[in-house]
Amino acid sequence: MPGKRERHAVILELIDSRPVASQEELRRLLRQRGLDVTQSTLSRDVHELRLARVPTEAGVRYARADPAGTNGDGRPTLESLIPQLVTTVDGVSELLVLRTPPGSAHTVAVALDSDRTPDVLGTVAGDDTILIVCRSVAARERLGKRVTALMGA
Repeated sequence: MPGKRERHAVILELIDSRPVASQEELRRLLRQRGLDVTQSTLSRDVHELRLARVPTEAGVRYARADPAGTNGDGRPTLESLIPQLVTTVDGVSELLVLRTPPGSAHTVAVALDSDRTPDVLGTVAGDDTILIVCRSVAARERLGKRVTALMGA
C-alpha cells in the first residue's frame, strides 16, 4: 500500500482535477485508485494538506488553501479565509458565533487560533459553527467588527 506522501499526492490530484464535495466522495475516488483509507486517516490527510471546503457556484467543494493568503507556517490567514468561508457573525456578552458552510468551521477556527489575537481566549469548532470566547464584551465587539469588515473584503 502506498505511503502518506503518495496518498497526499493522489488526494491533491483528485481535488485539482474535479469538484469533490465530501470526504465520503473523496474516499470513494481514492478506493477507485486502489487506496482504501479509513475516515479518520482521510480526515487527518485533509487537515495536514490544509484543504478547505469552499462554496462555489456549483456547490461546496474541497480546495487547497490559497498560498498567497498564508502565514509564515503555511496555514491560511483569517484575511484569506473569512471572505470565502464566514457567512454570518453574531454575539452576546463575551461570546461570538461565526457560521460557515458545512465542513469549514475547523479551518477558520485554526486560523483564529493561529492569529493569536489577544481578545480571544479560545475557540470551539463544530461542522459549520465556531464559538469564540472573548476576554470581554469590548473584545467581542472589536473582533466582531474585524470579522464583519473582512467578510466585505
